Amino acid sequence: MSDTSTKPSIDPDEIEKIATLARIRIAGDQVAGVTHRIADILAMVDTLQAADTTDVEPMANPLDAVQTLRADEVTETNRREAFQAIAPAVENGLYLVPKVIE
Repeated sequence: MSDTSTKPSIDPDEIEKIATLARIRIAGDQVAGVTHRIADILAMVDTLQAADTTDVEPMANPLDAVQTLRADEVTETNRREAFQAIAPAVENGLYLVPKVIE
């Protein structure tokens, strides 16, 4: 993937804009390296998109595995009263907490 002529076009300004939008900090001396790595990733995506998948059936799992689920049954007793008995503040069966947003 070192051939820059086949890489998708992306420039450092776009990387800096994306970093700002994503609220991530990329040091000035790392922008060129990040730009190169992103271009490599986009080139790999382009390669994958070029693959012919016309006769390929979509699959959720390559092993055709099925998730074994357990029965949806209550396995514990209701301990609500015990938990609320030790809570600092309860009203009408609800836990009261200090207001944190003005």
